[in-house]
Amino acid sequence: MSAPSKRLIVVGAVAAGPKAAAKARRCDPSMQITMIDRGHYISYGGCGMPYLLGDEIRSSDELRETPAGVLRSPEFFKKSKGIDVLVEHEVTRIDRDKKTVEVKDLNSGAVTEMPYDKLVLACGSTPAPASFPGADLDGVYRLTCLDEAESILARLALHPPKHVVCIGGGLVSLETASGLMRRGLAVSFVARSDRLLFRLDYEMAHHVRKEVEHHHGAVYTGEDVLELIGDEQGRVAGVRTDKRTIEADMVLVAKGVRPNSELAVQAGLDIGTTGGIRVDGNLRTSDPDIYAAGDCVETHDLITGKPTYQPRGSTANKQGRVVGINVTGGNEQFPGVIGNVVLKVCDLNVGWVGLTETVARKEGHDVETVIVPAPDRAHFFPGANTIILKLVAERHTGRLLGLQAVGKGDVTKRIDVATAMITCGATVDTLSNLDLGYAPPFSPVLDPIITAANVMKNKLDGRVRGMSPMEVKRKRDRGDDFILLDVRDDDEYEAQHIPGTVLIPLGQLGERLAELPKNKEIVAFCRVSLRGYGATLKLEANGFADVKLMDGGIVAWPFETEAGKYQPSA
Repeated sequence: MSAPSKRLIVVGAVAAGPKAAAKARRCDPSMQITMIDRGHYISYGGCGMPYLLGDEIRSSDELRETPAGVLRSPEFFKKSKGIDVLVEHEVTRIDRDKKTVEVKDLNSGAVTEMPYDKLVLACGSTPAPASFPGADLDGVYRLTCLDEAESILARLALHPPKHVVCIGGGLVSLETASGLMRRGLAVSFVARSDRLLFRLDYEMAHHVRKEVEHHHGAVYTGEDVLELIGDEQGRVAGVRTDKRTIEADMVLVAKGVRPNSELAVQAGLDIGTTGGIRVDGNLRTSDPDIYAAGDCVETHDLITGKPTYQPRGSTANKQGRVVGINVTGGNEQFPGVIGNVVLKVCDLNVGWVGLTETVARKEGHDVETVIVPAPDRAHFFPGANTIILKLVAERHTGRLLGLQAVGKGDVTKRIDVATAMITCGATVDTLSNLDLGYAPPFSPVLDPIITAANVMKNKLDGRVRGMSPMEVKRKRDRGDDFILLDVRDDDEYEAQHIPGTVLIPLGQLGERLAELPKNKEIVAFCRVSLRGYGATLKLEANGFADVKLMDGGIVAWPFETEAGKYQPSA
């Protein structure tokens, strides 16, 4: 007699689950595979939901289709892959001794027991709980699943809101709100953090705020939501914070997510310090016959070496593939992540990978940073747009630690290059000589990330002393006695300038050196600080001892600016 087929049960059927099941089927055509999900829709592109709400994607079916246009339904998985799928069913209990799961039909209430040889937990995540009353009012949403996205679409069609408030300043909030703003809706943000996208360094995040405000979005950071206010019909009417009350007839609560690890806790599996299910390099839990993948899992930060929780659709799919191989007898490893994130906020592309300056310093690294604006393709090529890169490196080794990027040009290419370099432990020297593709439609002759690496080398080698816009802002706020020297031309200054600066165009600097005191700190800049660098060299050559360069120039300055003719300070 032939051995009975092994039985695989996959709990969760959105991202990691379908990938694990499909890969297991390819590795073992005889395995009995069942996916179970408590939702109605399965195997859809959840990261596309904000663009569905923004009307860039016309139908929710597009998020459920294969690249060939076939709907990924339970029937599709059964017919094309031989995988059974139970939707609107929930696994409520795992019996590890008997190797069974208890499954509840959410429509009938019937409970059945199903045996397994291998079990995969791909339970996803759930929104962080709202800590304020009123979250159950009509018109309050959390973009947790495709059903919720369709509910929001229905409301937009039948009762278009006049005032939308997004609670939270993270990815989901910004991506969803950007879609609603594209529809012409008035949107306000309320965030407890001092910035939108708190994972960015402040000076980079401030560009995101400027973009939102440019599109008429209101931003209230550093505020706690106390309650959601309802009307007599139980519909949301406003948001009260510790500082103000904001009118709202629709509210999106997006305060982050936490791993769905309750089933693992019930089963007595190990839970990590982040709250996610603890797994080894094979994505095996503390039970050798149970694996876990996706947003319910704690993973490993490749830079810090510490446990981390970073829910991503891309990570879920990569982990699903690893699990599918391993439940069929393989030995595939998932090494961990370094946190590659890209998103679009209105017309601004935003991305980061690795450690920010803030996090790197908290981790004990002695770091150097540079901020470099540059065109994403040859400046003379139609469609070229400026992007701003902030590179973080270890001072004594030159090892790359992180990159942040904002701009209307292509930031993803540079984030992906940095991802590869950081993963390999590369240094600034390696990056500066990387043989990247060049043609005017795709890149300047020196790609912006190579330019950033060269500026970093200048800093590390002591050829220039730089200061970030954030450092300059702090000095100005403290009232430090220094000169912020603008070396652009008069017409550039008149179009836009930083208040309180001293203007001496670079071409006139040599003949006007006497106007600058040699005993005072001078911080020079221009549009992108290339001319500013030339000014620092000229000043140092003429005996000015305390000269620095403001990274990124006025292009990277995210704070207040003015327009008008130059007015020398008294």
